[in-house]
Amino acid sequence: MSKETNRLSLGALPRSDAVKLTVTLSTELKAQLDTYAEVHGRVHQVPVDVVALIPHMLAAFIARDRGFKTLRKKSAGQHKSQAVAGAIFSSLDSNSPSGKTS
Repeated sequence: MSKETNRLSLGALPRSDAVKLTVTLSTELKAQLDTYAEVHGRVHQVPVDVVALIPHMLAAFIARDRGFKTLRKKSAGQHKSQAVAGAIFSSLDSNSPSGKTS
């Protein structure tokens, strides 16, 4: 086997806490996931169930999504700006004699 055929995008699975989420998949996608799980098990020499793979596949997808990272940073920046503005106005309120700003 070549080096390329011995690698998958998804590495060995770590253990983690979980939250249950129910999704509906097409039969074609379910078949692909079953095949991926079988190949993953052979590559890593540990049998794995599709249900265990899906959260890690989604996490890997999100981690590699550059558009999501960019938009998340912009959104976080907006939230920070709003928090700073709120803190400034709160500070102004507490510094005014009546506790109110005009």
